[in-house]
Amino acid sequence: MKSILFFSEIRNKDVKLVGGKNASLGEMYSKLKDKGIRVTNGFAITSESYDYFIRENNLDKKIKAILKDLNIRNIKELREKGKRIRKLILNSEIPEKIKKEILESYKKLCMEYGREVEVAVRSSATAEDLPEASFAGAQETYLNIKGEKELLKSVVRCYSSLFTDRAISYREEKGFDQFAVKLSVGVQKMVRSDLACSGVMFTLDPNTGFRNVVCIEASYGLGEYIVKGVVNPDSFFVFKPTGRIIKKELGSKNVKLVFSKTGTKQKKVALKEKIKFSLSDKEVLELADYAMKIENHYKRPMDIEFAKDGIDKKLYILQARPETVHAKKKEIEKYILSRKSRKLLEGIAIGRKISSGRVHIINDIKKIEEFKQKEILIAKQTNPDWEPIMKIASGIITERGGSTSHASIVSRELGIPCIVGAKDAMKKLRNGQEVTIDCTSSKGIVWKGKLNYKIKKISIEKLPKTRTKIMLILGTPEEAFDLSFLQPDGIGLARIEYIISNWIKIHPLYAIEKGKQEFYIQKLAEGISMLAASVYPNQIIVRFSDFKTNEYRNLLGGEKYEQEENNPMLGFRGASRYIDKKFKPAFLLECEAIRKVIEEMGLKNVDVMIPFCRTIKEAKEVLKILKEIDLRKKLKVYVMAEIPSNIILADKFAKLFDGFSIGSNDLTQLTLGIDRDNQILNFDERNESVKKLISRLIKVAHKYRKPVGICGQAPSKYPEYAKFLLENKIDSISVNPDVFLETKIRVAKLERQLSN
Repeated sequence: MKSILFFSEIRNKDVKLVGGKNASLGEMYSKLKDKGIRVTNGFAITSESYDYFIRENNLDKKIKAILKDLNIRNIKELREKGKRIRKLILNSEIPEKIKKEILESYKKLCMEYGREVEVAVRSSATAEDLPEASFAGAQETYLNIKGEKELLKSVVRCYSSLFTDRAISYREEKGFDQFAVKLSVGVQKMVRSDLACSGVMFTLDPNTGFRNVVCIEASYGLGEYIVKGVVNPDSFFVFKPTGRIIKKELGSKNVKLVFSKTGTKQKKVALKEKIKFSLSDKEVLELADYAMKIENHYKRPMDIEFAKDGIDKKLYILQARPETVHAKKKEIEKYILSRKSRKLLEGIAIGRKISSGRVHIINDIKKIEEFKQKEILIAKQTNPDWEPIMKIASGIITERGGSTSHASIVSRELGIPCIVGAKDAMKKLRNGQEVTIDCTSSKGIVWKGKLNYKIKKISIEKLPKTRTKIMLILGTPEEAFDLSFLQPDGIGLARIEYIISNWIKIHPLYAIEKGKQEFYIQKLAEGISMLAASVYPNQIIVRFSDFKTNEYRNLLGGEKYEQEENNPMLGFRGASRYIDKKFKPAFLLECEAIRKVIEEMGLKNVDVMIPFCRTIKEAKEVLKILKEIDLRKKLKVYVMAEIPSNIILADKFAKLFDGFSIGSNDLTQLTLGIDRDNQILNFDERNESVKKLISRLIKVAHKYRKPVGICGQAPSKYPEYAKFLLENKIDSISVNPDVFLETKIRVAKLERQLSN
């Protein structure tokens, strides 16, 4: 019998002997140290030792008798039976032979570090951290354990945790034999993250499954508070192809878990610590490098825990398990809300689904028996003890936690929508109230009442290929990673107005006045970088802001800088703004955001577009500004062809710009003199005069070898319009996400017809 194995003796294939967690630790300790990845040493008490413990204490028959005819849907019965089994185990003794080997191994570990060390005692089940089931948090971990007596006691407590209510329930749900799963116990030298920070990282976006990023969440103290959702952590996105940070968000980090004399205790985080990130940019990039090396070693997406030691200031990997939710994604489910009602609450959306049900607030774990199937669970936070009711909920809302908290991980695996970090949810909602949870963007919203919605399923394995580029019109960064699975040929029109109005919310000139220009540039750059990352290395054409005066007035401080215009659509917008002496500083903020995306974030697939450029003079002055700030040579500059003058003078515009993008809505409006929002008038992009202008533009642009794309509804709305564009050899067609697939299929079919 192999009772003890040190990490150096363990490989990933040893799951049956040491469990998933210990097998992974041994694999990394043995094989990834030469790649610079740090894992503190330790040893595993094997599953054979656990079997010996069960046999010597005559527990197997007693446990089987208790679990006979168990109904896991009966929460009361589950709790009673789980408690009886755990009591049996806790009252049992570790056999002398095993006890002696554990203590000898502990002494050996202490000798390696030259002192009696604090250890983490972790449960590692033989069915844990498997590619098809994570078993995350199903068993217990005990931290800051010091001394022989506490170590032995913690081992027995780990053994008993194989039969926690949630572990019994989870095994039953996943179809695992209750007695086929064994327990190994890992004993590992603690990383002093109580004096620094710790966290979790995924080698993909855990919400969408987008593979090109590493998502990192970190907070002060021991990592348990992130997993349990007690704190709202700092979050970071690192783009894998460039190895650069593209987005970071400051968490509230109100409390932390630290060592006490024995075990752990909660402590408040000082204000000066709360208002700064728990990890430096250098540390974020080091962790991302570790994550990519681990993913490359295991050849699959991974869920990784890490910690920073407050004494030696180094970063350590604590655990790495396969990511189980998105690894085999073959189709996208697009949830579409039919209508909206009154917004009751918002937080961080987990998953991209919608559901509805009656609110059930639970503020005490003892009351989970009262929870009924298909209700919406509302709690401060969840932990593994809540899992029996989480799997019967139609949705989950927690006041605390981030995207790697327990509630987030479990709800993703269960496939139910969840909102975490929803402040005051337990006060703002009431028991029995009907609500709808909307997680279709990164901001989760709770709407009043039961709202209708539809689900559109899109296979990502059957997308046709087209010669014409089919690109997206997109402005919401939260949607970008999800939509990457549509495999667009790029983003033909990236609108930045949404980022300004929803992420920044300040008029650019007011931001400058208040000294917030760096904030403005950073947030705009982060939004653009997420859009660019989603289609990398394909092109994204970012249109500089095209707010009208009435829209700018709605931003904070906007009334101070914006006049009232009778017809804003034909007023102070686009190129005329950028060259205006008063507005130019605002335009330069956008330019600096673009520079940051290209130079600092490494996204060189970004080009820009000038909207509403009325004259050649305006065109030359805008290009002069871009040249003066050394941005012109770093990218391609397109012009929107949305004014008849752009096409009448197409020869001259073609000599200045690198390409054209037809804005068919504005072009139709200005060609026919029709207000496109007037429902009485017949607004139709198929008008012969509009089509003649488009044909002429493509012909002239191609004469100068300049590409032409179109951004608008017409190609998706009218089959004959798409045919007209293809006959005229349009280079790209950009459409909204909801009609992307049907447009791509239509264009593929038309291309086949036209080639015959």
